[in-house]
Amino acid sequence: MVASSIKWLILVVASGALSVLAAAPAAGQGTVRRHLVYFRDKAGTPFTVAQPQAFLSARSLARRSRQGIAVLPRDLPVSPAYVAQVRGVAGKVTVHYTSRWFNAAVVSCDSVTLARVTALAPVRSASTLNRSFQAHTPAPAPAQVPPPAARTAAASRAQYGSAYRQNEQIGALAMHDAGFRGEGMQIAVFDAGFPGVDKISALQPLFQDKRLVGTRNFVDGGTNVFTRNSHGTNCLSTMAGNQPGFYIGSAPKATFHLCITEDTNSEHPIEEANWLAAAEYADSVGVDIISSSLGYTTFDRPSKSYTYADMNGRTAISSRAATMAARVGILVVNAAGNEGDDPWRYISAPADADSIISVGAVDSLGNRANFSSFGPTADGRIKPTLAAMGQAAAVLSPNGSAFRGNGTSYACPVLAGMVAGFWQANPTLTAQQVIAALRATASLSTAPNNNLGYGIPNFVTAHNAVNPTKPLQPNSQPPADGLGLYPNPTDNGTLTLVLPEALRGQPLRVRIIDGRGALVTQQQLPAATGSEVALRLGLLAKGAYTCEVSAGTTRRTARFVQE
Repeated sequence: MVASSIKWLILVVASGALSVLAAAPAAGQGTVRRHLVYFRDKAGTPFTVAQPQAFLSARSLARRSRQGIAVLPRDLPVSPAYVAQVRGVAGKVTVHYTSRWFNAAVVSCDSVTLARVTALAPVRSASTLNRSFQAHTPAPAPAQVPPPAARTAAASRAQYGSAYRQNEQIGALAMHDAGFRGEGMQIAVFDAGFPGVDKISALQPLFQDKRLVGTRNFVDGGTNVFTRNSHGTNCLSTMAGNQPGFYIGSAPKATFHLCITEDTNSEHPIEEANWLAAAEYADSVGVDIISSSLGYTTFDRPSKSYTYADMNGRTAISSRAATMAARVGILVVNAAGNEGDDPWRYISAPADADSIISVGAVDSLGNRANFSSFGPTADGRIKPTLAAMGQAAAVLSPNGSAFRGNGTSYACPVLAGMVAGFWQANPTLTAQQVIAALRATASLSTAPNNNLGYGIPNFVTAHNAVNPTKPLQPNSQPPADGLGLYPNPTDNGTLTLVLPEALRGQPLRVRIIDGRGALVTQQQLPAATGSEVALRLGLLAKGAYTCEVSAGTTRRTARFVQE
């Protein structure tokens, strides 16, 4: 986290925090800033709701049609005549983009010129979005580094590498086994940059299969997104990674749009306006899901900062934009925030928006991560909505190597990928019905709270609730008589034991034995009533081990690898 603002919702393990550039000096009237200019109406627009194909793609219209959503006047583009008037005022005005939903335009000009703009008859008001505009110098492209050699273990979980547990926890393995890997689903990722995406081996299937179909840079302009901060690369990898034996994401066959909306050099409301523009772009091209690991509370200019009272889903620009995206049938998945152990404590915008999935973070055992932001919203709604693994989550860096990081930033795309597969498997559901199905079957559905919302969802549980006559089986069924365990290999100090019937109902003794036959550690566990038991390993040296579990006179063993 940078200062008190939520630049991106991530806490990287063993890394230092990035710093914000010093604030610009007090600006005079000649300083060029960005502003959001609101128009009074859409009079004179050549567009009509009767001919939406003039401004929305066939895919966008099909998404609406499937969900019974009509094209309304809010969807009409801003009047070109009004935009022309803004461009024509005395002084230099640059119109960067317009907003259909807000009936507004983002422009750059100085304060004198802005006064002329706001004096125009079609203009209702204007709001300054940043202190001054600074051009960004792109960072050099990262060197291409080969990923670690692929593992050749026969077990299917080895195919997922370090991403195994975050996928298994939400039922994504079973989802993939059932044939739902995101095929045909379009996901827009909003973030701060995607360097290395065009070079990482595990992401090359995106290009080989032509599944990266759109890129937009709303910070610098243009379509180059393989630049700036690598946070977006990390987040994208948790969904799109697809190198069996090394790393597989939660939606390895989905189609993606990548949008840079976040400027890591500073924190101003312009980034929320960028989020709005990206959401309207996503709508227009027919995106199904937005995955956003961004959030906003305070800004470099204190007068623009929010308070907790503003976290009501109706105040922040990004929250209003997220709600509008939901109203046109897009399923928005947004990180809840990393303020759980900071004074702010609560969720950020746009996680406070209604009708979206706000994602909290848990560890591999399903325990809430200390940093995960709490609810409720300021108007009393339960938040976060759902939770996924965001503590010690496995992600890819721009050079193609895997590492573990902390943040609701990672929980968000992990879950968004599962949402894509679930919607793919149940295409007749609306976006809101998908959210309802996941909430109704998640781990805390009967007693939701403001720590983890409705809890951890599971593809199999939700799918079977929607399809009771065609149930799927979890991929981690306990073996008939043997001891199972996962993740294997493990590198986070935990294992989940999958117990046969013979080991249930009695106190357990667990012994960990190294490759030389020496006892490394042992512990007692209470009697298990279910098939799975969490086991904390503590610190183990890298190598192969045997896990021996005894209950009375019954003993079973299984081997695992500590990385």
